Amino acid sequence: MSAPDAKLGIVAGSGELPRRLVELCQQNGRQLFVIAFEDQTDPITVEGVDHAWVRLGAGGEALEHLKSAGAKELVMIGPIARPSLKALRPDLRTVRFLARIGAEALGDDGLLSSIVKQLENEGFQVRGAHELLADLISVEGVYGRVKPDAQADLDIARGIMVVRALGAVDVGQAAVVQQGIVLGVEAIEGTDALLTRCRDLRREGPGGVLVKLKKPDQEARVDLPTIGPRTLEGAISAGLRGIAIEAEAALVVDRGELARSADEAGLFLVGIRANS
Repeated sequence: MSAPDAKLGIVAGSGELPRRLVELCQQNGRQLFVIAFEDQTDPITVEGVDHAWVRLGAGGEALEHLKSAGAKELVMIGPIARPSLKALRPDLRTVRFLARIGAEALGDDGLLSSIVKQLENEGFQVRGAHELLADLISVEGVYGRVKPDAQADLDIARGIMVVRALGAVDVGQAAVVQQGIVLGVEAIEGTDALLTRCRDLRREGPGGVLVKLKKPDQEARVDLPTIGPRTLEGAISAGLRGIAIEAEAALVVDRGELARSADEAGLFLVGIRANS
């Protein structure tokens, strides 16, 4: 990443990706300002950098902070648990935004795409996390020494079919398949909770496979599928035999370390072409 003049506004969700981007900006001397959400963003994300804490429903306040800080480009990075409208307690600006988009906000894709449009209307240039953290983009092929066998390949193919169907109706990005049986699909709970749920659903015999893909009409600048150490830990706990992630359409955190840990656990980690 270069060090352009434009200050970067980081709208930070949970997990380690936001902090990783903060550290990259610091290494490259890029100015930044972080919006951190109460009960969502990890406190370590904003240590030592200019930032503001806001409620998730305080969209107007967040925009004012970003404009006052002089941010010109924005990146939305890290997962955010989507609350109910009552728990959101939206401010007036957020209420007006939600009223404008109406039914478009029923799914994550519609909501996130509408948020991107609104940010662009406010004068910001929205960047994708994959543009700034290019070394995390998933690649095709087996990452470690463990390779999927014929049964695993069949489960991956079945998983692709299921996740494509989920994505077409804007439901989720992942599914767990064991010996052709769909143990679980991802919805609002997220991948970690999906893996926890599947731990008690596994059958006898070879373990299942987690398949994670980008949704067909997903806004690529936000909410790309992501896997990391926590995903691997969940897969091991659920008794899975491997993880398949869509190549060039997802983010893989600590690829080398993840491959080593997967090898030690006897799991495969593979980047796949879902449209072939």
